[in-house]
Amino acid sequence: MNTHDLGGRSATLEVGNVITVEPGIYIPEEKLGVRIEDDVLVTEAGHCVLSQNIPKEISEIEEILSGRP
Repeated sequence: MNTHDLGGRSATLEVGNVITVEPGIYIPEEKLGVRIEDDVLVTEAGHCVLSQNIPKEISEIEEILSGRP
């Protein structure tokens, strides 16, 4: 088991745990892969998405890459 997978898939989440949600698409023929990762903190009230302010939409990323403020 890799270090970042400590606890395994059957472990019970506890307050203070942080997990990642990593949807992705991989196209081997084009040697292309994209993952959009969110880090999620388990809290007393449920959860908090720690990466909620990171740009993920195509338009947001294109704006950053264009150098526009």
